[in-house]
Amino acid sequence: MNFTRWSARLPGTQRRAAARTDHPAAPDRQAETASSVPAARAEQFTDEHAPVPAVDDLPVRDVLDRVPALVALVHGPDHRVAYVNDAYVAAFGVRPLGEPVRDALPELDELGLLPLLDQVLRSGRPRTLKSRKAPDGRSYTFTCTPVTEGDDGGVLVFATDVTDHAEAAERLRASERSQRETAVTLQRSLLPQELEQPDDLRIAATYQPGGTEAAVGGDWYDVITLGGGRTALVIGDVMGRGVRAAAVMGQLRTAVRAYARLDLPPHEILQLLDGLAAEIDANQIATCVYAIHDPNEGRLVYASAGHLPILVRDESGTVLRADEPTGPPLGTGGWMHASGSVPLGSGATAVLYTDGLVERRDEDLDEGIASLERALAGATGTPQVVCDRLVRSAGVTADHDDDVAVLVLQHPARTGPDSDLFRNAALELLGGVEAAPRARAFASGVLTSWRFPSELHDLGVLAASELVANSLQHGTPPMRLRLRRTDRRLIIEVTDGDDHLPRRRRAEAADESGRGIAIVATIASTWGSRRTPGGGKAVWCEFLLPNTTA
Repeated sequence: MNFTRWSARLPGTQRRAAARTDHPAAPDRQAETASSVPAARAEQFTDEHAPVPAVDDLPVRDVLDRVPALVALVHGPDHRVAYVNDAYVAAFGVRPLGEPVRDALPELDELGLLPLLDQVLRSGRPRTLKSRKAPDGRSYTFTCTPVTEGDDGGVLVFATDVTDHAEAAERLRASERSQRETAVTLQRSLLPQELEQPDDLRIAATYQPGGTEAAVGGDWYDVITLGGGRTALVIGDVMGRGVRAAAVMGQLRTAVRAYARLDLPPHEILQLLDGLAAEIDANQIATCVYAIHDPNEGRLVYASAGHLPILVRDESGTVLRADEPTGPPLGTGGWMHASGSVPLGSGATAVLYTDGLVERRDEDLDEGIASLERALAGATGTPQVVCDRLVRSAGVTADHDDDVAVLVLQHPARTGPDSDLFRNAALELLGGVEAAPRARAFASGVLTSWRFPSELHDLGVLAASELVANSLQHGTPPMRLRLRRTDRRLIIEVTDGDDHLPRRRRAEAADESGRGIAIVATIASTWGSRRTPGGGKAVWCEFLLPNTTA
């Protein structure tokens, strides 16, 4: 095979040459009219129609030698090199002709181009390999085109230098990675670094940012101990992506913790958050669930602002979906939220989650929630184990296209010696002069039966006496004294029908009142008050048990 002769021709060159031979050019029009057209006019006509060289007349090899792109021509099933142009030689050096590509052009072998050459030769169709970095440090896009010459077949390799584009794309990817890492770092720093663990609940949570192709969102969760044995649980999702969504999430989470200290019902917390969300950014909205667990009630009281329903599995494995009531997302304004409740008895497990866990592009949202219900029905173990199983069952991986936040809480069933550490006792008080002595006698008897040390016994009786006296003086019937012990603290609470909340103040020497709350605040670890849903208030205080930490 004469590689020099073969490489100098491209497909169609011979056919076009034959066409020119079969169809000679038309006679010279100027000669036919020479006798009737003045010389000057004939010269002007010739200038206007000067012959233009056809593409077929251009020397192919000369053209290929001058193009800045890299060109190589290989022939036959073993891809023997027939031609390389000057740009190719300048990039990779002189290459021997007539040798197989694997030996003569090792750089193409390193780039994995040999299988592509086989494909092109076999199929007769061009193929392109985009932006591959060659041994010379530059990036090229390779286009392989089949060429034919009689019965022979070959491949024309055309490589375009795209180094500038590749470097610009890499800089853009690096910038996006940096921004994403910043958003993830901000997001994680704004989430709880360690969840609070209430006495009566066991809680675990997980946060999974979206994959590398997805910007970080504004999912968050929180656990807030309210005192008196009550716990607030929050989960939310700020619409949008990136640092801005994470920053708005951080502001809302901080606001929730501040509002939680007011110990308001869940729907009132959402009302406050709704106004704040509109002030932070009128163009962004957020969904949120705020729930409160009271161990004395055995229920989870909650309010939802456009968020997904809470799921609760009871001790028998039955899963309940808490659908109502649900209001619009935070930041929309003009809506009065309402509170609902769902049972959370002994042995029950509740799950709060964001849409990344159940929402799929090819699946209805209700189907995703139903799948989560089925997974929860069979998920047993500690809250962390349940959390991990739910995430796995939903198919959440490192390259998931959305953020995922999951909060799992369990109200454990306590039996045996563990149950002795959790006790309740309550006394209804009708008022009158006998109420205070009855309260003191009741508190003393209960604390004695719970085998508290004498010092803690005396402090508990004193606190119960002062809280009851304060309720008798400033409250209205019905009144109730409740004592509760956990494995870590003693809680004393008095409720009455008046909704005026007490406050601690400095009592002057001549004052006859104002000392009861001051005494309780001094002797107890912490104290607080709140309005009760049916009207009235509850005033409580806590004492840490010996050898425990708050």
